[in-house]
Amino acid sequence: MRGMRDLVAQVASSDATVLVVGETGTGKELVARSIHELSARSGGPFVPVNCGAIPAELLESELFGHEKGAFTGAIATRQGRFEMAAGGTLFLDEIGDMPLDMQVKLLRVLQERTFERVGSTTMLKADVRIIAATHQNLEALVEAQKFRMDLFYRLDVFPIRTPPLRDRVSDIAPLIAHQLTQLPESDGLALTDAAVQRLEQYPWPGNVRELMNLVERLTILHAGQVVDVQQLPEKYRFGSDSALSEQAGSLDRLPDEGVDLKDHIARMEMQLIQEALDRENGVVAKAAALLGLQRTTLVEKMKKLGIQRD
Repeated sequence: MRGMRDLVAQVASSDATVLVVGETGTGKELVARSIHELSARSGGPFVPVNCGAIPAELLESELFGHEKGAFTGAIATRQGRFEMAAGGTLFLDEIGDMPLDMQVKLLRVLQERTFERVGSTTMLKADVRIIAATHQNLEALVEAQKFRMDLFYRLDVFPIRTPPLRDRVSDIAPLIAHQLTQLPESDGLALTDAAVQRLEQYPWPGNVRELMNLVERLTILHAGQVVDVQQLPEKYRFGSDSALSEQAGSLDRLPDEGVDLKDHIARMEMQLIQEALDRENGVVAKAAALLGLQRTTLVEKMKKLGIQRD
Protein backbone atom coordinates (compact mmCIF):
# COMPACT_ATOMS: atom_id res chain seq x y z
CA MET A 1 0.00 0.00 0.00
CA ARG A 2 2.89 2.38 0.74
CA GLY A 3 4.36 1.58 -2.66
CA MET A 4 1.00 2.24 -4.30
CA ARG A 5 0.67 5.59 -2.52
CA ASP A 6 4.15 6.55 -3.73
CA LEU A 7 3.11 5.78 -7.31
CA VAL A 8 -0.04 7.89 -6.89
CA ALA A 9 2.01 10.84 -5.66
CA GLN A 10 4.53 10.48 -8.50
CA VAL A 11 2.02 10.31 -11.35
CA ALA A 12 -0.32 12.98 -9.97
CA SER A 13 2.07 15.78 -10.93
CA SER A 14 1.90 14.79 -14.61
CA ASP A 15 -0.97 14.55 -17.08
CA ALA A 16 -0.11 10.96 -18.01
CA THR A 17 -2.88 8.44 -18.62
CA VAL A 18 -3.20 5.99 -15.72
CA LEU A 19 -4.56 2.45 -15.73
CA VAL A 20 -5.69 1.20 -12.30
CA VAL A 21 -5.95 -2.58 -12.14
CA GLY A 22 -7.32 -4.62 -9.28
CA GLU A 23 -10.03 -6.93 -8.07
CA THR A 24 -13.55 -5.68 -7.39
CA GLY A 25 -13.78 -3.84 -4.09
CA THR A 26 -10.11 -2.87 -3.78
CA GLY A 27 -10.70 0.88 -4.07
CA LYS A 28 -9.78 1.67 -7.67
CA GLU A 29 -11.99 4.76 -7.76
CA LEU A 30 -10.43 6.01 -4.51
CA VAL A 31 -7.02 5.74 -6.18
CA ALA A 32 -8.32 7.70 -9.18
CA ARG A 33 -9.78 10.40 -6.92
CA SER A 34 -6.51 10.63 -5.00
CA ILE A 35 -4.57 11.18 -8.24
CA HIS A 36 -7.04 13.91 -9.25
CA GLU A 37 -6.92 15.66 -5.88
CA LEU A 38 -3.12 15.70 -5.84
CA SER A 39 -2.85 16.95 -9.42
CA ALA A 40 -2.82 20.42 -10.94
CA ARG A 41 -6.35 19.62 -12.17
CA SER A 42 -7.77 19.31 -8.64
CA GLY A 43 -9.71 22.55 -9.12
CA GLY A 44 -11.55 20.99 -12.05
CA PRO A 45 -14.26 18.32 -12.00
CA PHE A 46 -13.76 14.60 -11.38
CA VAL A 47 -16.23 12.82 -13.67
CA PRO A 48 -16.67 9.04 -13.33
CA VAL A 49 -18.20 6.82 -16.02
CA ASN A 50 -18.92 3.11 -15.54
CA CYS A 51 -18.40 1.72 -19.04
CA GLY A 52 -20.02 -1.58 -18.08
CA ALA A 53 -23.21 -0.05 -16.69
CA ILE A 54 -24.20 2.00 -19.77
CA PRO A 55 -25.86 0.21 -22.73
CA ALA A 56 -23.55 0.02 -25.74
CA GLU A 57 -25.93 2.03 -27.95
CA LEU A 58 -25.91 4.93 -25.44
CA LEU A 59 -22.25 4.99 -24.51
CA GLU A 60 -21.10 7.21 -27.40
CA SER A 61 -23.69 9.86 -26.56
CA GLU A 62 -22.84 9.54 -22.85
CA LEU A 63 -19.16 10.17 -23.48
CA PHE A 64 -19.26 12.71 -26.32
CA GLY A 65 -22.72 14.26 -26.03
CA HIS A 66 -25.18 14.79 -28.87
CA GLU A 67 -26.89 17.51 -30.87
CA LYS A 68 -30.62 18.08 -30.90
CA GLY A 69 -32.25 15.73 -33.41
CA ALA A 70 -29.16 13.51 -33.75
CA PHE A 71 -31.33 10.45 -33.08
CA THR A 72 -34.83 9.58 -31.94
CA GLY A 73 -35.32 10.99 -28.47
CA ALA A 74 -32.57 13.63 -28.75
CA ILE A 75 -34.91 16.52 -28.01
CA ALA A 76 -32.11 18.87 -26.92
CA THR A 77 -28.37 19.32 -27.24
CA ARG A 78 -26.55 17.53 -24.43
CA GLN A 79 -23.00 17.68 -23.17
CA GLY A 80 -21.08 14.43 -22.81
CA ARG A 81 -18.75 13.39 -20.03
CA PHE A 82 -15.69 14.65 -21.92
CA GLU A 83 -17.13 18.16 -21.91
CA MET A 84 -18.27 17.87 -18.29
CA ALA A 85 -14.74 16.89 -17.27
CA ALA A 86 -13.04 19.79 -19.10
CA GLY A 87 -10.10 21.04 -17.05
CA GLY A 88 -10.36 18.02 -14.76
CA THR A 89 -10.23 14.24 -14.78
CA LEU A 90 -12.38 11.68 -16.62
CA PHE A 91 -12.47 8.31 -14.83
CA LEU A 92 -13.39 5.41 -17.14
CA ASP A 93 -14.29 2.57 -14.80
CA GLU A 94 -14.61 -1.03 -16.05
CA ILE A 95 -12.88 -0.09 -19.30
CA GLY A 96 -12.62 -3.79 -20.19
CA ASP A 97 -16.39 -3.85 -20.77
CA MET A 98 -16.29 -1.14 -23.44
CA PRO A 99 -17.56 -2.42 -26.84
CA LEU A 100 -14.96 -2.70 -29.61
CA ASP A 101 -16.56 -0.03 -31.81
CA MET A 102 -16.37 2.45 -28.93
CA GLN A 103 -12.77 1.47 -28.26
CA VAL A 104 -11.91 2.74 -31.75
CA LYS A 105 -13.55 6.11 -31.05
CA LEU A 106 -11.92 6.43 -27.63
CA LEU A 107 -8.51 5.67 -29.14
CA ARG A 108 -8.99 8.47 -31.68
CA VAL A 109 -9.81 10.94 -28.90
CA LEU A 110 -6.75 9.87 -26.90
CA GLN A 111 -4.54 10.30 -29.96
CA GLU A 112 -5.95 13.55 -31.34
CA ARG A 113 -7.35 15.11 -28.17
CA THR A 114 -10.46 16.18 -30.06
CA PHE A 115 -13.96 14.75 -30.44
CA GLU A 116 -17.37 15.51 -31.96
CA ARG A 117 -20.81 15.32 -30.41
CA VAL A 118 -23.09 12.74 -32.02
CA GLY A 119 -24.78 14.49 -34.96
CA SER A 120 -22.23 17.31 -35.15
CA THR A 121 -19.22 18.06 -37.35
CA THR A 122 -17.70 20.60 -34.99
CA MET A 123 -14.45 19.50 -33.36
CA LEU A 124 -14.23 20.06 -29.61
CA LYS A 125 -11.03 19.94 -27.57
CA ALA A 126 -10.69 17.11 -25.04
CA ASP A 127 -9.00 18.97 -22.20
CA VAL A 128 -9.16 16.07 -19.74
CA ARG A 129 -6.84 13.74 -17.89
CA ILE A 130 -7.84 10.10 -18.46
CA ILE A 131 -7.73 7.51 -15.68
CA ALA A 132 -9.09 4.07 -16.59
CA ALA A 133 -9.74 1.11 -14.30
CA THR A 134 -10.61 -2.55 -14.67
CA HIS A 135 -10.83 -5.76 -12.65
CA GLN A 136 -10.13 -7.75 -15.82
CA ASN A 137 -6.86 -8.87 -17.38
CA LEU A 138 -6.71 -6.58 -20.41
CA GLU A 139 -3.75 -8.43 -21.91
CA ALA A 140 -5.82 -11.63 -21.90
CA LEU A 141 -8.69 -9.72 -23.52
CA VAL A 142 -6.28 -8.47 -26.19
CA GLU A 143 -5.20 -12.06 -26.90
CA ALA A 144 -8.87 -13.05 -27.15
CA GLN A 145 -9.44 -10.12 -29.56
CA LYS A 146 -11.98 -8.56 -27.18
CA PHE A 147 -9.87 -5.47 -26.50
CA ARG A 148 -7.78 -3.46 -28.96
CA MET A 149 -4.03 -3.79 -28.51
CA ASP A 150 -3.38 -0.18 -29.57
CA LEU A 151 -5.88 1.13 -27.02
CA PHE A 152 -4.39 -1.06 -24.30
CA TYR A 153 -0.92 0.39 -24.84
CA ARG A 154 -2.37 3.90 -25.02
CA LEU A 155 -4.03 3.38 -21.61
CA ASP A 156 -1.20 1.42 -20.01
CA VAL A 157 1.16 4.41 -19.79
CA PHE A 158 1.33 4.29 -16.00
CA PRO A 159 -0.26 1.15 -14.48
CA ILE A 160 -1.13 0.98 -10.77
CA ARG A 161 -2.29 -2.24 -9.11
CA THR A 162 -4.58 -2.09 -6.09
CA PRO A 163 -3.70 -5.08 -3.88
CA PRO A 164 -6.46 -7.41 -2.65
CA LEU A 165 -7.27 -7.33 1.05
CA ARG A 166 -6.04 -10.90 1.60
CA ASP A 167 -2.54 -9.68 0.66
CA ARG A 168 -2.57 -6.95 3.33
CA VAL A 169 -4.39 -8.44 6.30
CA SER A 170 -2.55 -6.12 8.70
CA ASP A 171 -4.79 -3.35 7.30
CA ILE A 172 -7.99 -5.06 8.49
CA ALA A 173 -7.92 -3.73 12.07
CA PRO A 174 -7.31 -0.07 11.08
CA LEU A 175 -9.89 -0.33 8.30
CA ILE A 176 -12.48 -1.57 10.81
CA ALA A 177 -11.59 1.25 13.19
CA HIS A 178 -11.91 3.80 10.38
CA GLN A 179 -15.27 2.45 9.25
CA LEU A 180 -16.62 2.58 12.81
CA THR A 181 -15.83 6.30 12.92
CA GLN A 182 -17.90 6.79 9.74
CA LEU A 183 -21.04 5.11 11.14
CA PRO A 184 -22.87 7.17 13.78
CA GLU A 185 -24.84 4.11 14.91
CA SER A 186 -21.60 2.26 15.76
CA ASP A 187 -21.07 4.07 19.08
CA GLY A 188 -19.82 1.53 21.64
CA LEU A 189 -19.31 -1.29 19.14
CA ALA A 190 -15.95 -3.05 19.35
CA LEU A 191 -14.41 -6.29 18.11
CA THR A 192 -12.30 -8.55 20.29
CA ASP A 193 -8.74 -9.39 19.25
CA ALA A 194 -9.88 -12.95 18.57
CA ALA A 195 -12.62 -11.73 16.22
CA VAL A 196 -10.18 -9.53 14.33
CA GLN A 197 -7.68 -12.40 14.06
CA ARG A 198 -10.40 -14.63 12.66
CA LEU A 199 -11.28 -11.98 10.09
CA GLU A 200 -7.59 -11.83 9.12
CA GLN A 201 -7.85 -15.52 8.17
CA TYR A 202 -10.81 -15.00 5.83
CA PRO A 203 -9.95 -14.78 2.07
CA TRP A 204 -12.06 -11.63 1.41
CA PRO A 205 -13.23 -12.24 -2.18
CA GLY A 206 -15.12 -8.92 -1.98
CA ASN A 207 -12.07 -7.11 -0.59
CA VAL A 208 -12.40 -3.79 1.28
CA ARG A 209 -15.98 -3.27 0.11
CA GLU A 210 -16.98 -6.60 1.69
CA LEU A 211 -15.23 -5.64 4.95
CA MET A 212 -17.02 -2.28 5.06
CA ASN A 213 -20.36 -3.99 4.50
CA LEU A 214 -19.61 -6.47 7.30
CA VAL A 215 -18.81 -3.68 9.75
CA GLU A 216 -22.07 -1.92 8.89
CA ARG A 217 -23.97 -5.19 9.36
CA LEU A 218 -22.37 -5.69 12.78
CA THR A 219 -23.38 -2.18 13.88
CA ILE A 220 -27.00 -3.08 13.11
CA LEU A 221 -26.94 -6.52 14.74
CA HIS A 222 -24.77 -5.71 17.77
CA ALA A 223 -25.06 -1.97 18.41
CA GLY A 224 -23.07 -0.91 21.48
CA GLN A 225 -21.74 -4.43 22.10
CA VAL A 226 -18.38 -6.17 22.04
CA VAL A 227 -18.33 -8.61 19.12
CA ASP A 228 -16.45 -11.89 19.63
CA VAL A 229 -15.88 -14.72 17.15
CA GLN A 230 -19.26 -16.31 17.89
CA GLN A 231 -21.08 -13.09 16.99
CA LEU A 232 -19.52 -12.98 13.52
CA PRO A 233 -21.67 -14.20 10.62
CA GLU A 234 -21.13 -17.91 9.95
CA LYS A 235 -18.89 -17.68 6.91
CA TYR A 236 -16.43 -15.43 8.75
CA ARG A 237 -16.22 -17.72 11.79
CA PHE A 238 -14.54 -20.50 9.81
CA GLY A 239 -11.29 -18.57 9.55
CA SER A 240 -8.74 -19.68 6.99
CA ASP A 241 -9.50 -21.86 4.00
CA SER A 242 -7.32 -24.62 5.47
CA ALA A 243 -9.37 -24.55 8.65
CA LEU A 244 -12.52 -24.68 6.57
CA SER A 245 -11.10 -27.62 4.63
CA GLU A 246 -10.35 -29.52 7.84
CA GLN A 247 -13.84 -28.81 9.15
CA ALA A 248 -15.45 -29.89 5.88
CA GLY A 249 -13.52 -33.14 5.97
CA SER A 250 -14.82 -33.86 9.46
CA LEU A 251 -18.48 -33.13 8.73
CA ASP A 252 -20.16 -36.49 9.14
CA ARG A 253 -23.58 -34.91 9.27
CA LEU A 254 -25.31 -31.60 8.77
CA PRO A 255 -24.71 -29.33 11.79
CA ASP A 256 -27.75 -28.49 13.93
CA GLU A 257 -27.48 -24.84 12.91
CA GLY A 258 -27.28 -25.80 9.23
CA VAL A 259 -24.69 -24.69 6.68
CA ASP A 260 -24.58 -22.37 3.68
CA LEU A 261 -23.80 -25.13 1.16
CA LYS A 262 -23.18 -22.82 -1.80
CA ASP A 263 -20.74 -20.66 0.15
CA HIS A 264 -19.12 -23.73 1.74
CA ILE A 265 -18.47 -25.37 -1.64
CA ALA A 266 -17.27 -22.10 -3.20
CA ARG A 267 -14.63 -21.60 -0.52
CA MET A 268 -13.52 -25.23 -0.73
CA GLU A 269 -13.17 -24.74 -4.49
CA MET A 270 -11.23 -21.51 -3.98
CA GLN A 271 -8.83 -23.20 -1.55
CA LEU A 272 -8.12 -26.16 -3.85
CA ILE A 273 -7.61 -23.93 -6.91
CA GLN A 274 -5.23 -21.69 -4.98
CA GLU A 275 -3.28 -24.71 -3.72
CA ALA A 276 -2.99 -26.09 -7.26
CA LEU A 277 -1.78 -22.72 -8.60
CA ASP A 278 0.75 -22.38 -5.79
CA ARG A 279 2.06 -25.90 -6.40
CA GLU A 280 2.47 -25.21 -10.14
CA ASN A 281 3.94 -21.71 -9.68
CA GLY A 282 0.89 -20.04 -11.20
CA VAL A 283 0.88 -22.04 -14.46
CA VAL A 284 -2.84 -22.38 -15.14
CA ALA A 285 -2.56 -25.30 -17.57
CA LYS A 286 -0.64 -27.42 -15.06
CA ALA A 287 -2.95 -26.44 -12.20
CA ALA A 288 -5.94 -27.42 -14.37
CA ALA A 289 -4.38 -30.84 -14.97
CA LEU A 290 -3.96 -31.33 -11.21
CA LEU A 291 -7.64 -30.56 -10.72
CA GLY A 292 -8.85 -32.66 -13.67
CA LEU A 293 -10.19 -29.59 -15.48
CA GLN A 294 -9.80 -28.06 -18.92
CA ARG A 295 -7.65 -24.91 -18.85
CA THR A 296 -10.55 -22.75 -20.08
CA THR A 297 -12.81 -24.14 -17.35
CA LEU A 298 -10.26 -23.28 -14.67
CA VAL A 299 -9.82 -19.76 -16.09
CA GLU A 300 -13.59 -19.18 -15.87
CA LYS A 301 -13.68 -20.48 -12.29
CA MET A 302 -10.79 -18.18 -11.36
CA LYS A 303 -12.64 -15.19 -12.81
CA LYS A 304 -15.82 -16.12 -10.94
CA LEU A 305 -13.99 -16.55 -7.62
CA GLY A 306 -11.73 -13.52 -8.08
CA ILE A 307 -8.52 -15.57 -8.06
CA GLN A 308 -5.51 -14.01 -9.80
CA ARG A 309 -2.15 -15.55 -10.58
CA ASP A 310 0.89 -14.09 -8.80
